[in-house]
Amino acid sequence: HVNGSYITAVANDYSYDVIYERMVQAQGKPGDILVGISTSGNSKNVLLAMKKAKELGMKTIAFTGEGGGSMAEYADFLIAIPSKDTPRIQEVHILVGHIICQIVEEELFGLEKNGNIIRPRPINKKKALPFLERLFYIYN
Repeated sequence: HVNGSYITAVANDYSYDVIYERMVQAQGKPGDILVGISTSGNSKNVLLAMKKAKELGMKTIAFTGEGGGSMAEYADFLIAIPSKDTPRIQEVHILVGHIICQIVEEELFGLEKNGNIIRPRPINKKKALPFLERLFYIYN
């Protein structure tokens, strides 16, 4: 999150624990996707956001360490790195995130050749959620 004013206001008026939950509550809607990242799987602010997302009918993806922690209960798709070593878990989260981004970009945008010009294909929005569900099923 990069909005310092929002973080300060919510933390002052409520608690740091609810920063992401309140954002999900304000902006989340059924069918949206929330990606929660917590090495332990027990970060309260991320956990509460995941719980709120499930209540709203959103899809949830959890990046955690070994076992998934408490976030596993609220994750439609759990990517639990089989390690207890924080740096290794975070490195693998970055790697998996980059792999997912590459697959999504290729699937949704691909490349279209028109003579000697290569450009992104037009976006097929109807493919986005079903594709992500298939993609994350692999990791579930």
